[in-house]
Amino acid sequence: MTDGSYPILAREGRWHILLAAVAAVAVQYFAGLGWAVPFWLILVFIGQFFRDPPRRIPDAPGIVVCPADGKVIALGEVEDPYLKRPARRVSVFMNVFNVHSNRSPVAGKVMQRWYDRGKFFNAALDKASIDNERNALWIKTADGQDVVVVQVAGLIARRILCYVQPGGELTRGERFGFIRFGSRVDIYLPLNASLEVSLGDSVKGAADVIARFAP
Repeated sequence: MTDGSYPILAREGRWHILLAAVAAVAVQYFAGLGWAVPFWLILVFIGQFFRDPPRRIPDAPGIVVCPADGKVIALGEVEDPYLKRPARRVSVFMNVFNVHSNRSPVAGKVMQRWYDRGKFFNAALDKASIDNERNALWIKTADGQDVVVVQVAGLIARRILCYVQPGGELTRGERFGFIRFGSRVDIYLPLNASLEVSLGDSVKGAADVIARFAP
């Protein structure tokens, strides 16, 4: 299944891209190309940051897809701070060159949403999961699996966007939010989930399978 429901450039970046383009054109018009080159480079950087390409979403029973592009920086059994249960956690760090759309790892109903203003430590640090600004969604699948996905702001990222509320329904791989300028996404899975990724793996949101539920 291919997700083609979003434009190539994320809507969250339209004003940033427009302002950068206007600045580059204005500087080139009034000062010449030499002075405008840095502004054109800034425009290219902003454009690549806000790219949002469609993804081919795997269609198989019991799979969990990655909620974000980036690198797997943490794996293991931890205490889920939201549902207060033992869980398997996968943490994905997004640098400024990754796609920053956030996708639902499973299909299901949004049972609860938590937001914490938090702080702004480096998102690669483990303490960022509990200390940084974050937004968490509890998603319950049709067969009763409880999944928590958490958007975590980073040292530079200061804007978490989430477009779903409790009671809403999400399909697997559906876009539910965005984080601007580098960040992290944590996912807490029940212990019956077997992980399909390793520490250090590069992963793509909605396209890569990170875990499977036991039958």
